[in-house]
Amino acid sequence: MKQRLKNGKQSLITVMITTVLCFAGYANADRASHLIDNFCDATLTKFGQPRQFLNDTVAGGTTHAVQQVKNCKFKASGDITPPRGQPGWASSVLPLASYGEALDVSEFAGIRLLIKVLKGNISLSANSTEVSNFDYHAAPVVVKTDGRFHEVKVPFAQMKRAWSEQTPLNTATINSLSVVAYDLQPDKFEFELDEVSFY
Repeated sequence: MKQRLKNGKQSLITVMITTVLCFAGYANADRASHLIDNFCDATLTKFGQPRQFLNDTVAGGTTHAVQQVKNCKFKASGDITPPRGQPGWASSVLPLASYGEALDVSEFAGIRLLIKVLKGNISLSANSTEVSNFDYHAAPVVVKTDGRFHEVKVPFAQMKRAWSEQTPLNTATINSLSVVAYDLQPDKFEFELDEVSFY
C-alpha cells in the first residue's frame, strides 16, 4: 500500500513538472511570436530579413551614420546634415517580410521598444505597402537622455502621417518598421536598441 502511494505521488510530481515545462514552452513561444528583433543575429531580424539602413543622401543631404550590432544590442550614431529646406534623417529599417510583401499584425495593439537615447530626436514608423509616397504612419519616441534603457510602447492608433491625408494605419499591410534619427538643423545623434516587439 505504501509503495503504491509512493508511486502515485511520484507520478503526480512528474505530471506537475511536465505541465509546468509545457506552459513555460508555450510562454516562450508566445513571446517569440511577438518579437521583431533582439539583435542577437548580426544581420537578420527575427523574421529572417536583413536589416537595412538609409539616410538623407538620397534626397541631397550629407548625413553620416554608423550602425553596430554587438552583444545583442544595436547602436546607431552619427551627424545629421539636412538637405536644404528639408529635415535630415538616418533610418534603421527592420523588415518583417520580403520587399513588396506584407505581414498582418492586426492582432497587436502597437510596437514596444527597449531604447536608450543619448542624444538627438527619434521617431518610429510602421511602413505599410499601401503607402506609396513614403509618408508612413509614425510617432515620436520620447525618453529621458539619462544613459538608461527605457520601455516605450507606441500604439498603432497614435501613429500619424506627416504631410498626407490622415488615413488610418492598415495593420494588415505592414512590411517593415523604421527607427529614425532626425533634425531640422545639423546635429549629432546616438541611440541604442535592446529589443523591438509587438504588444
